[in-house]
Amino acid sequence: MATVHLGRLQGDAGFQREVAIKRLQPRYAADPDFTAMLLDEARLVERIRHPHVVQVLDVVADASGLYVVMELVRGESLSGLIRLAHQRQTSVPQRVAIAMVIDALHGLHAAQVAQTEHGVPLGIVHRDVSPHNLMVGADGITRVLDFGVAKALGRSSATEEGQIKGKLAYMPPEQVLARPVDARTDVYAATIVLWELLAGRRLFRADSQIELLRLAAKGVAPESLELEGLDVRLMAVLRRGLEPNPERRFQSAQEMASELESLGLEGTRDEVGAFVRALAGERLAAIRKS
Repeated sequence: MATVHLGRLQGDAGFQREVAIKRLQPRYAADPDFTAMLLDEARLVERIRHPHVVQVLDVVADASGLYVVMELVRGESLSGLIRLAHQRQTSVPQRVAIAMVIDALHGLHAAQVAQTEHGVPLGIVHRDVSPHNLMVGADGITRVLDFGVAKALGRSSATEEGQIKGKLAYMPPEQVLARPVDARTDVYAATIVLWELLAGRRLFRADSQIELLRLAAKGVAPESLELEGLDVRLMAVLRRGLEPNPERRFQSAQEMASELESLGLEGTRDEVGAFVRALAGERLAAIRKS
């Protein structure tokens, strides 16, 4: 629906800043519904000011369309890092995996507690937490992005109940069944991301979307989660995060992040940054030169 481009923000006295610019693809740009969705997303993200969420800096509209100016993250999406690791026949180190997901959980919590300018909770639920929507910087910081299908108070588009939005492979049962979603929905998705990083494989494996839908709606059987050699405390976090019943899950992203941090198993930002540079350094250098 949208593409992201490298740009340069210019200000007074020679000030310049490299930015990312998100714009609708031409076939969507003339559609007022899609334009409203993009503007809606920008307004929503503007209310989430946190180092683990990609920031919106400005919105520009002219005769050619609508442009959302965002913070530029020098890094790679988590899905891109997984792909690069697979190509090199390596895996994401456990310490790095845990650190990245902890960062993501902090970003999700910031969204979950964001408020309007009048102090009214927005109740933001991302609804599409997946490796594609986590950007890992060469600075070692993981940031959440793309709130395009997020649910929030007063959102004018894309938030109706009874609709399935997001990626099936990362949905909890209540989302698949089009039931009400809340912060615990994103906790479940983030836990799948962590499990897959630690396991080195997808949690739900299906030959069709129909089969995937059936598996996701049922939820994960505890015995299928077990990973040989994994710290039992970490395994307990995974089991709780993937509880089919949201009442038995972590009740917020912050609660899960705190539990993971209490284990002391996460890597440092230097470790995460070094991992990103080792896998994506050549591509990042080429972008910088362009």
